[in-house]
Amino acid sequence: MTLHSIYLASASPRRSALLRQIFVPHQILIPDVDESRLPAEPPAEYVVRLACAKAQRVWERLKPDERKPVLAADTTVALGNDIFGKPRDRQEGTAMLQQLSGRSHHVYTGIAVFHAGGLQHALSISEVTLRALTLAECAAYWESGEPQDKAGGYAVQGLAAAFISDIKGSYSGVMGLPLYETSQLLTSLGWSLRQASDELEDADVPDGVSL
Repeated sequence: MTLHSIYLASASPRRSALLRQIFVPHQILIPDVDESRLPAEPPAEYVVRLACAKAQRVWERLKPDERKPVLAADTTVALGNDIFGKPRDRQEGTAMLQQLSGRSHHVYTGIAVFHAGGLQHALSISEVTLRALTLAECAAYWESGEPQDKAGGYAVQGLAAAFISDIKGSYSGVMGLPLYETSQLLTSLGWSLRQASDELEDADVPDGVSL
């Protein structure tokens, strides 16, 4: 079996860019899923559950002749068992960074692929350490606009790179899509980097497909 294209169940431009980085053609379909955390749900279980729910929701929306594997992911920042989602406003965004300042925290990303054979999933856990930040730095960072749609209120690939003193784990996982685990799941479905890169050299790209 050869895997030529997938659906990405995400509105995140970062996840789409990461898939393009490893030559995975994909179409984007955005799932409608309740992302509320269950009572006392551990961060690892939370992100895997949501990734699975997103992949399944998109799969169920597809007509039988439209179906191909659906990849979904969910990322959260956690300090202990406390989850830091996307900040709702300046006050929450600066408060998040102040709590993370000078400490190490974990970034959990669950990924899932729903396909004709069922559901597969994986988990990436990385440890990120921020240097001590002043309130003025946190406020200035918020004003940059970068943290407003990011779990934990920062972007590892952006301005916040200046705050990060150490990362143990997956850089792409902290961005939102761990490429090692993603490639392992897709390889099990017939994808290969060599085949994908060869095909893309002369490919005519259909509308709605990202390379």
